[in-house]
Amino acid sequence: MADNHKPLRKISEAFKELEATVNSQTPDDLEVASFSRACSLISPLFGCLGIAFKFGEMDYVAKVNDLVEASKSVGTLQAMVERDVAANTVKKGGSHTRNLLLVKRGVDMVKVLFEQILVTDGNSLKNPATKAYAQVFAAHHGWAIKKAVAAGMYLLPTKAQLLQKLNEDEPSARIQMQSYITASAPVILYIDKLFLSRGLGVDW
Repeated sequence: MADNHKPLRKISEAFKELEATVNSQTPDDLEVASFSRACSLISPLFGCLGIAFKFGEMDYVAKVNDLVEASKSVGTLQAMVERDVAANTVKKGGSHTRNLLLVKRGVDMVKVLFEQILVTDGNSLKNPATKAYAQVFAAHHGWAIKKAVAAGMYLLPTKAQLLQKLNEDEPSARIQMQSYITASAPVILYIDKLFLSRGLGVDW
């Protein structure tokens, strides 16, 4: 079957390319265009998780689209952050840098979700999804969103249903999930360093 119908494979391959850039001799050259393209491949995954991650899907897609737009006028993530720093708009709602931070959280949440799926037996995604949400997003959300997410956790698809939506069997899905976990880790670290090296912090 064509790779077009294998979203997990496309995600892991796109992040492998980003990982290669980040691990290269000139890691400052992570392009906004290639980063936002890789992140846009994750969007359907939020949709597959149903109502619990509706906040993530809507918010994430909008932020990724903003970075896609930004890529038309700025080359690298570093240059994009520098531009916002110079304009003193880093922490302003809707700034490209703020959106980058929120997109990075989405990338991180999927990484934790995959890690938890790989170590959790059984067909339920409730524990993996709850842990991923708690680890990455919970601290940044108000009571209303947390309540909606908690309710939505009872409506998650089963692991089998998720794999069916992603057109994967379990052995190949495990390989692709592990590949994404490995490839996304240095990319997440790179973005954290981008913020921390400028004294911006990552908890806002």
